[in-house]
Amino acid sequence: MILTGLAVGAIAALINITTDWLGDLKLGYCSSGPEGGHFYLNKSFCCYGYDQGSKCTGWKSWSEALGVHAVAGRWIIEYIFFLFLSILFALCAAVLVQEYSLYAKHSGIPEIKTILGGFVIRRLLGAWTLITKSLGLILAVASGMWLGKEGPLVHVACCCANLFTKLFHNINGNEARKREVLSAAAAAGISVAFGSPIGGVLFSLEQLSYYFPDKTMWQSFVCAMTAAVSLQAFDPLRSGKLVLYQTKYSRDWHGFEILPYAILGIIGGVYGGLFIKTNMFVARWKKANNWLPGPITQVLTVALLTALINFPNHYMKVQSTELVSNLFQECSQVLDDPVGLCKTGAASASTIVLLIFAAVLGFFLAAISFGLQIPAGIILPSMAIGALVGRAVGIIMEIWVDNHRGFLFFQSCAPDTPCITPGTYAIIGAAAALTGVTRMTVSIVVIMFELTGALTYVLPIMVAVMISKWVGDAFSRRGIYESWIHFNEYPFLDNSEEVVVPDMPASQIMTRIEDLVVLTATGHTISSLNEILATHPCRGFPVISDPRDAILLGYISRAELSYNIHTASAAPRSLPPLTEAFFTHQPLADPRTTLDLRPWMDQTPLTLPSRTNLQLVVSYFQKLGLRYVLFSDRGVLQGLLTKKDVWYVLNGADETRRTTAGAGAPLRGAARSGPDETLLVSDDEVDDDGVAGLRSPML
Repeated sequence: MILTGLAVGAIAALINITTDWLGDLKLGYCSSGPEGGHFYLNKSFCCYGYDQGSKCTGWKSWSEALGVHAVAGRWIIEYIFFLFLSILFALCAAVLVQEYSLYAKHSGIPEIKTILGGFVIRRLLGAWTLITKSLGLILAVASGMWLGKEGPLVHVACCCANLFTKLFHNINGNEARKREVLSAAAAAGISVAFGSPIGGVLFSLEQLSYYFPDKTMWQSFVCAMTAAVSLQAFDPLRSGKLVLYQTKYSRDWHGFEILPYAILGIIGGVYGGLFIKTNMFVARWKKANNWLPGPITQVLTVALLTALINFPNHYMKVQSTELVSNLFQECSQVLDDPVGLCKTGAASASTIVLLIFAAVLGFFLAAISFGLQIPAGIILPSMAIGALVGRAVGIIMEIWVDNHRGFLFFQSCAPDTPCITPGTYAIIGAAAALTGVTRMTVSIVVIMFELTGALTYVLPIMVAVMISKWVGDAFSRRGIYESWIHFNEYPFLDNSEEVVVPDMPASQIMTRIEDLVVLTATGHTISSLNEILATHPCRGFPVISDPRDAILLGYISRAELSYNIHTASAAPRSLPPLTEAFFTHQPLADPRTTLDLRPWMDQTPLTLPSRTNLQLVVSYFQKLGLRYVLFSDRGVLQGLLTKKDVWYVLNGADETRRTTAGAGAPLRGAARSGPDETLLVSDDEVDDDGVAGLRSPML
């Protein structure tokens, strides 16, 4: 956990520094510094020590570098550089993902939830995925697309933890402990993303973890704390802050502000519901239309559209992190107002219009961007959209209160001093929008509290989050991550969600023994077992005594069977293909010239009677994270049910999707063809049986 925290803090610091530099590079470069040329510095470091960025002479825009001084010419030159570099960064990110690791695309949180629910998605947490995700995330965020790095940082943290577990055999060989480590590592990702260690622990508990015992909470706490300390040591902002949008407020809120806070909660819930529907509509439309160009072309198209829209709007022109930071700031504590949020008088009306206009554009750009084949998160874009609307509402409230100080409800305001802080409305709006999209509650309240450092704002945030959750649930019970799990058809059964289960026995939906590929206890050779493996893509095989009695003896996974056959055929044993193999005790068998597979078979698989009600079976899958259940009556195998089968039944999927592997003649020692358990994703992506004898991440 400590190693993971240190690594995540270092990677997050690298991502923050590089992203800021590439993001500023679209507008200009650092031509000089204290010791001469410093092209590698972003604008804030290039102008470090100046009170205002406008006084900085070291930073050169591209028009100044090319010697263009006409107003129109400067605007065109800067627009061209902005477009070119935005598209270039997006192209590099898309090519990285396409060529080196497709698992680095998107957020990664839906896949991690599926893994923690009991499945193994191979190569999702590998070294190439970590490298591709980190580099691709830098380029994708720097391109200016409406994407965030907070969600993907959770994936990065889990990749780091997975790599470090390989150093410890007692963890690497135990899927249950490995999942506890991944749950704890997820907290480190949020810790460095928001500078919120406690919020990270609660995020892992509320959003990601399928099973969260007390020791996992302690491990999450250690990992999140270590990651925050590591990031603080690197201090990538040179400000003492963990993240750019961390801020504090000098004024308290007033009782009458609960009403606008509640309105922001309603807006956040409506935004979340509409965003999920829009984003999923775009995803389904892309999936249904084969004439669309490839994923790289789609990324380039969206990047071009985003850059064309972003540059003319000075709220959208800056990086999302900088935008959120400016929206959260209190005007009395700001020396420089780069995006014009602190205007007063008649100029405030135009500010309100531009803020709402930017929020609407950001909504549609984020909806078409989230889901492209690049590393992308939705947390920061949702915060930015909510903060834009919240700041607009805060400015409206500020104008109203200043012009009607004598109103009954406004008499609690002190005279001759500002009463309303629009930045607090941006915080509330960001929390409400984030809740509407993710449907998280407690973790968001804690994250926002840790960002502001003001205990007094916990109640307003809780009010907005609660109302946003209610309104969002009125649209759909699924958040954005659950919607993508359902869209990708990952076999994930949420143990915290109440599902409507048909009142029927499991025997009505289980795959019966007649349609299963089963192995008999005797009568096999290495050659015949290899033939079965080559013919049938099943991820595991029940073992029975013989085809007539079908007494259940155990279950062996494809991975274990393949590994042991390969090991026995290679040196030093070098057993020939006709070597006898068996799954039961053979008193006359010579261990030197036969292959005994009993040690590699799960001899006590979880079984239930075939008449068991489906409600109980679903509860087993949900509470224990099972991948399959065998059904037997008086020891005789009746059938098998996988998590994917249950997922299809509960989600009303087309039963024709549950295909079989063909219907050939019976193989020697095996029953007729059986169900292909790799229904939802390819064999290369999901392995139903990661470790021999493992029935559950908790058992």
